[in-house]
Amino acid sequence: MKNLLHLLKNKFFIAGTAFVVWMFFFDRNDLASQYDYYSRVQKLEEEKSFYEAEIAKAYTELKELTTNIQSLEKFARERYYMKRDNEDVYVVTDNKAEK
Repeated sequence: MKNLLHLLKNKFFIAGTAFVVWMFFFDRNDLASQYDYYSRVQKLEEEKSFYEAEIAKAYTELKELTTNIQSLEKFARERYYMKRDNEDVYVVTDNKAEK
């Protein structure tokens, strides 16, 4: 008990404790801010990996479209509803999905 009281009266212990409390709770880079930064970094890394996968997928699709004329025609028909001059195009939608 006496040692604890002596420790609490020590000016270096008080200054060190105040410094640690200030750094953990009141500083601009406190623990809560560091946790927020860490979670943001994790989220951004997940987005980065998602977009890298999407870029790779788009690149392979582009390569397929530039090398294969049948896939280019299929792409134009499916995405942009293009047709040949002697054809009719009918677009069928599911009304249940819209509601």
